[in-house]
Amino acid sequence: MTREKQIILTARIMSMIFTPFYLPIVGLIALFFLSYLRYYDPSFKFQVLAVVYFFTILLPTVLIHLYRRYQGWSLIDLGMKERRMVPYIISILCYFTCVYLMELMHIPHFMASIVIVALLIQIVCAIINVWWKISTHSAAIGGVAGSLIVFSVIFMFNPVWWFCLVLIVAGILGSSRMILRQHTLPQVLVGFLIGIICAFLGVLYL
Repeated sequence: MTREKQIILTARIMSMIFTPFYLPIVGLIALFFLSYLRYYDPSFKFQVLAVVYFFTILLPTVLIHLYRRYQGWSLIDLGMKERRMVPYIISILCYFTCVYLMELMHIPHFMASIVIVALLIQIVCAIINVWWKISTHSAAIGGVAGSLIVFSVIFMFNPVWWFCLVLIVAGILGSSRMILRQHTLPQVLVGFLIGIICAFLGVLYL
């Protein structure tokens, strides 16, 4: 395998591992390990993670895959701006359902706020996508960075090492999206900025 093919393969793997759908589950796991929430009942934490995983990762992934197969599109075809709206709508509906169920289950609002942040990011990116293609991968990792900062203030823990790790992942992920020619540098940077802004607004005010 040539060096160029290795780089492209690595970029594809990074894009698959750090899919935007993993924002809520990563945020919750970080809270469960970094704050006093680590003392919560393990069965309760498992229940929360199971609900979030189903509605923010498993269900939208399966539905979007079925939609792509129905249309006969490849992953590259689905990446075209004009073909991204239906997947956006599918994920937005799944995330909205997750927030609604978390409210019905009386899960603490600050936990649901992580899903709300991800939902807000999806909505903003979908609106922008009407005129300009934006990187949802970068927006998602930006949401992780923003949420980490806000929750570190709320729960009083030191986020420096975790924040550095998130920035490294964001750099690798953004580079991967550009290597795969799915996004330009402005689309990656704006996506990351939108993620941070949505995280601040979602956690503090929603």
